[in-house]
Amino acid sequence: MAEHEALEARIGHHFADAELLDLALRHRSWCSENGAVESNERLEFLGDSVLGLVVTRQLFVSLPDLDEGLLARHRAELVNWRTLSELAREIELGASIRLGRGEISTGGSDKSSILADALEAVFGAVFLDAGLEAATTVVLGLLGTRVSLTGADAFSDHKSRLQELAAATGRSVPEYSIIGEGPDHDRWYRAEVTVGEIHGDGAGRSKKQAEQGAAQVACQLISGEDDTLSSSPNQLNGADHG
Repeated sequence: MAEHEALEARIGHHFADAELLDLALRHRSWCSENGAVESNERLEFLGDSVLGLVVTRQLFVSLPDLDEGLLARHRAELVNWRTLSELAREIELGASIRLGRGEISTGGSDKSSILADALEAVFGAVFLDAGLEAATTVVLGLLGTRVSLTGADAFSDHKSRLQELAAATGRSVPEYSIIGEGPDHDRWYRAEVTVGEIHGDGAGRSKKQAEQGAAQVACQLISGEDDTLSSSPNQLNGADHG
């Protein structure tokens, strides 16, 4: 469809079957308001597996010296909701997702969960449209340099690192607050951490995930204020190994 041509260019794939991309962009809220037509959830299910396979194969080939545990942790950094939602924002995917009126009114086009799910559906659509190699090209093209990150810092425990940074810079102990949203079967958490004048926000499907995200933001803010710390991370990474 013509309205998807710009998105196809940003994705890096032209669909032979345009209906697949259209399906990948249908959120269930829009479908329920339009005759209960099929949503993107099945494509999302497929795309999750495609993404996992592509990233796993790439890490296996490009990082031959890493053991299974470190490969798994590196993969988790690349396929989580945070990374996927960032990628979706980079290609302006939210503007193309079809949402119901309720989701539109609450800013659904920029919700991390909706963006991450839709991007996985797009990966599934590419796979059905042109096969695994085409999907590999799209996934790795969007991930870019993120795939090449190696070393302990890529697997850091951000909460532990934040404690180290706070102590090293004479700040107070990090304090976390967290709220949950949504029904029990589809819970979403938002966390905020305060370290003196620094505030970090995070979100995720678990409290731990949300707190880790908030801590990561706070670490980046603190490191950005102190060039010595940001240029010498090894001085502070004693807790970043697990």
